[in-house]
Amino acid sequence: MSDVSVLSAPLSAVTPVPVPAAVRFRAACPDCRERFELPAGALRLAIGASSRTTFYTFTCPECGAAVRKPAGERIIELLTGGGVRTLRLHTAL
Repeated sequence: MSDVSVLSAPLSAVTPVPVPAAVRFRAACPDCRERFELPAGALRLAIGASSRTTFYTFTCPECGAAVRKPAGERIIELLTGGGVRTLRLHTAL
């Protein structure tokens, strides 16, 4: 189960929907175990060729730890729909 969820109404995956500036995500830090809300600008999503190279990152606002967590399809949908900056990783040929 993931520690991230969006705090606004679900966004359509088919039709582009403007993202409200107030979209926030619930997250938890594995180091200090704090739970908090983060704005989309505090998260980064990297999408790679495999589950090992697809993840999201943020800095814990409580302890300052750099957190990296795996991102499955649902997390990718929530984060991209919520306006999180996304980096698509490419493999060398």
